[in-house]
Amino acid sequence: MQKIKSIISASIEVKTKILNDTDFVARIHKVSEVIADAFKNGHRLYLCGNGGSAADAQHLAAEFTGRFYSDREPLPAEALHVNTSFLTAVGNDYSYDQIYERAVKAHGREGDVLIGISTSGNSKNVLLAQQEAQKRGMIVVSFTGESGGKMKESCQYLFNVPSSDTPRIQESHILVGHIICQLVEEALFTAKP
Repeated sequence: MQKIKSIISASIEVKTKILNDTDFVARIHKVSEVIADAFKNGHRLYLCGNGGSAADAQHLAAEFTGRFYSDREPLPAEALHVNTSFLTAVGNDYSYDQIYERAVKAHGREGDVLIGISTSGNSKNVLLAQQEAQKRGMIVVSFTGESGGKMKESCQYLFNVPSSDTPRIQESHILVGHIICQLVEEALFTAKP
């Protein structure tokens, strides 16, 4: 029982640090505005990661293309790993490091947004995708752990969760992602009084 309580407490502690970090909270607000503006201007959102971070990328893409709270029009968001034929072909013919970079080359356009997700901030395939996105004039957002890793150098907006514990980082990534989904949905579909 005590172990379970200590895990829950650790999760709360990380989220409390985020709650009390004025700059981090302001970045959530700013990125929500940036993504809403991108959608308003006909641009797309792409997300990428590996393992649990790939699951988070797919989860958030589904929130935008499906619905979050509102019954509304779908928004163009895509997790870059969901085409398994593409993924396995590029992984086999080129290298796994190039899977997301090549997808960004195929689909990314100036003004689109890329969210790269990596708890270490050092996932080479995500880093290369972010670098390619920057070359194309895309807006790049990184979700990482505390250090930011190498990815902090290839993004305009960094969400470096204040932890080095992978499960706690991932729990906070989905929290931040859900907040962004809600704010974007409200900005685009909720009538202003």
